[in-house]
Amino acid sequence: MGTQSTPDLSTQAPSLSLSTVAVIGLGTMGTGIAEVLTRAGREVIGIDTDEAAARHAVSALESATARAVQRERLTERERQDALARFRTFTDLQAAADADLVIEVVPEDYELKRQVFAELDAVVRPDTILATGTNALSVTRLAADSQRPERVLGVHFFNPAPAMKLVEVVSSVLTAPTAVAAVTELARDLGKDPIAVGDRPGFVADGLLFGYLNQAAAMYESKYATREDIDAAMRLGCGLPMGPLALLDLIGVDTARTVLEAMYTESQDRLHAPAPILGQLAEAGLTGRKAGRGFYTYEAPGSPTVVPDAESPASAHELAAGRTVTGVGVAGSGTMASGIAEVFAKAGYKVVLAARSLEKAEKAKARIAKSLGRSVDKGRMSAETRDAALAAITPAGSLDAFADVDLAVEAVAEDLAVKQELFRTLDKVCKPGAVLATTTSSLPVVACARATSRPQDVIGMHFFNPAPAMKLVEVVRTVLTADDVHATVRSVCTKVRKHPVDCGDRAGFIVNALLFPYLNNAIKMVEEHYATLDDIDAAMKLGGGYPMGPFELLDVVGLDVSLAIEKVLHAEFRDPGLAPSPLLEHLVAAGCLGRKTGRGFREYARR
Repeated sequence: MGTQSTPDLSTQAPSLSLSTVAVIGLGTMGTGIAEVLTRAGREVIGIDTDEAAARHAVSALESATARAVQRERLTERERQDALARFRTFTDLQAAADADLVIEVVPEDYELKRQVFAELDAVVRPDTILATGTNALSVTRLAADSQRPERVLGVHFFNPAPAMKLVEVVSSVLTAPTAVAAVTELARDLGKDPIAVGDRPGFVADGLLFGYLNQAAAMYESKYATREDIDAAMRLGCGLPMGPLALLDLIGVDTARTVLEAMYTESQDRLHAPAPILGQLAEAGLTGRKAGRGFYTYEAPGSPTVVPDAESPASAHELAAGRTVTGVGVAGSGTMASGIAEVFAKAGYKVVLAARSLEKAEKAKARIAKSLGRSVDKGRMSAETRDAALAAITPAGSLDAFADVDLAVEAVAEDLAVKQELFRTLDKVCKPGAVLATTTSSLPVVACARATSRPQDVIGMHFFNPAPAMKLVEVVRTVLTADDVHATVRSVCTKVRKHPVDCGDRAGFIVNALLFPYLNNAIKMVEEHYATLDDIDAAMKLGGGYPMGPFELLDVVGLDVSLAIEKVLHAEFRDPGLAPSPLLEHLVAAGCLGRKTGRGFREYARR
């Protein structure tokens, strides 16, 4: 190491301007980071041992800035200035003048360590060294460096020009001034930086990859098709991509590496890579970049999915079902009203039955208000509204279901209550009527066994609010008849919903993937790893989620969330699914979310 003294970055501030930045590794991420920096006025030194990669990076920057000029986001002069600020080299010696070096070489610890070792001999003593890893230990890289106080992580998200989140990762060795300088740079780039500690996955990937891993395992178990898993999470949670399509985009091999690192540290079985990730990676089926992963693509690098042996057959949609003209909806709450509205708008005759005629009429009045809002917003004509309302008959008893072809139960999420209702439906409904439960967490077969015709019983899980949400999980039990399944799929299509098939197990598709993710977010707060605000921001900005996990928990209701997590834990017996103690404590204290005015956050009472 020689006798050269090392400056104390904790007292001697580095150049806060960080005007010259070296980016090492000009793959997709490195090229994206270089574009962000050059467009923000930084001098960028792009370094890659592969001359072809360097040429491609220049070409990509030329194309991106040309598009920006066409869209009037840059002038031609600004474009030329940006291009002039980007120079490429094949030797790390080019980083000698950099104020900051960002390393984004492949996720291999030895390769990164070697890069940092070479940089130690090249850069100035005050130059900050940042690794772009999302899985490997920043602390270990820092400890192996000659100047650990200037080493940190700076984790951009792909595509770097579009994604707003940047995680600034400090180890116990990192000088606060280095963190401050890089955080300020991120803000200057128009990004939203959050400060996090060093653990595999950090915040966004730490939550995202566990969810992706469970989705891969769900597919591997043949519980649901890849198309249905992806559609369920897009339509049920408002996500921009389904988990298996996202794994193909990230790279199956990259996801496996991240999960291996997470599991090594956490020993949480939810992070142990699903075997199929290893099988695909070893076979070279690494996703879009290879032209095949969970899906098959038109060509390597293409986003266009093409049919393959696993693509669903169109004959599946044409299976013979039963005729449905009249529908009964049991219940008077928000979900029952919403489902009745959906069927009435689609032209079905609907009987809306509650425990009393008064409750049923109140539920119909709620539907009238909802339809009225649609008219006011120009989404529906007054005539269509009137026809839908005329199709709904309120009733104070399930006896009114005598002639319906499909009976849909939407009462309280209590198994004893549902079983009693199904016993009544068994007596009241005509032979051949399909009996459906909207349960989100209880076993459908338990409702089926309460009847003398379990073959006619199926799950039909709508999402709230039913008129707006496109997804319906169609839940077959081991006893459900094929024509009953075909009937419900056909009805879903007629009411303009997207049906996805799954088996009768806790959580079905959406809740089985969503609630462990929410539970893990709570554990991050419990462990003081990150704040509510940082976690919510990370998932919205880094993952494209419409709501952060704590916003969603407060909307869903902490009591509802706890109940679902208990059901998942009881069914799968995985210690990683055990509900967070913090969630249990909040529920015990009556802090249930927005509906009580306080959950993870406080809300103004209406």
